[in-house]
Amino acid sequence: MNNFQYLSPTRVVFGKGSIAELATLMPEDARVLMTYGGGSIKRNGVYDQVKAALGGRDVIEFGGIEVNPVYETLMQAAGVCRTEGVDFLLPVGGGSVLDGTKFISVAACYDDDPWVFLAKRGIVMPRKAIPLGVVLTLPATGSETNPLAVISRKSIDEKRAFESELMYPRFAILDPETTFSLPRKQVRNGIVDVFVHVVEQYMTYPSDAPLQDRQAEAVWQTLIEIAETALSDPTNYEARANLMWCATIGLNRILACGVPQDWATHLIGHELTAFYGVAHAESLAIVLPALWQRRREQKAEKLIQYGRRVWGIDTADRDGAIDQAIGRTVEFFNSLGMPTSMAAYDIDPEDAAAKVQARFEERGFALGEHKDIDGREAAAILRMCG
Repeated sequence: MNNFQYLSPTRVVFGKGSIAELATLMPEDARVLMTYGGGSIKRNGVYDQVKAALGGRDVIEFGGIEVNPVYETLMQAAGVCRTEGVDFLLPVGGGSVLDGTKFISVAACYDDDPWVFLAKRGIVMPRKAIPLGVVLTLPATGSETNPLAVISRKSIDEKRAFESELMYPRFAILDPETTFSLPRKQVRNGIVDVFVHVVEQYMTYPSDAPLQDRQAEAVWQTLIEIAETALSDPTNYEARANLMWCATIGLNRILACGVPQDWATHLIGHELTAFYGVAHAESLAIVLPALWQRRREQKAEKLIQYGRRVWGIDTADRDGAIDQAIGRTVEFFNSLGMPTSMAAYDIDPEDAAAKVQARFEERGFALGEHKDIDGREAAAILRMCG
């Protein structure tokens, strides 16, 4: 097992009726910016619950944060924070609203262009942020308990991630009943997103971390067990509760402790979103099977272990075991209604390969657990995604 540090400062408040806990979790004298997306929280009753729990606090609202939150919109919100003297942020929504609000929290405290935090990730770091708590309504990204954010900038067709411990939410309210009104497609995307988050922290090479391996496998097994019910029976509390908790565990960094990580599927997928507008989870479902095929020798031991433990694949044929592990994963994604090829989105693999190769070479990317996926290798993976 590798050395690691683990920090988890977010208080999780989970269960039915938990939005009411805002009354005690929020500072009494806070001047709050409440952020949300397209307004679904006003149709499903979540908005009213939040406003009631906030009581007489001074609340300013900022709606319209996009799926794949857009830098230009978020900068408007940062300006509101400065103008109105906001001292606490409350995103109400899914990962896009949460990620966008994390960016707002540091952008509002920075005098120059805060895109530098993404363009020079890990080199230029935020020094100050407005504190935030979250009300989660869409289980997928795990953003509710981690310090990560992914932001898109339309003017340059870029989608980038960054992190800062300043962006850990103070608290996260997770009420599974807030997910009952979600469209089926969003639930599908959430399941795939969680699934691939776990992949990135597991599907590398053995590192003598059996506990972490089995924790990851437990998340997959739970997703597989509950997926059909979570999709077909929207008000099934137990299915939605387990999905919500899987999403949190999937990226609260506990699975990453002491193990090598990959994240190439995500970073290649981000470019498909930036160039072609496919949803985040859709991009992951396109890239993952091809990446596994291309990197099957490097990942062989973990692919075989995954197939045996998660899918019950029992064969002495090494190549056959790998093929079945990849095939069962594709079948699972397809069973959710999730395509796994570019053809479903009318994307030309050659065009995508050329664009992503150029971008990776421009940035000097070297991805994957062995840091050997460069622009040329990313392009080869994308050519297999047709």
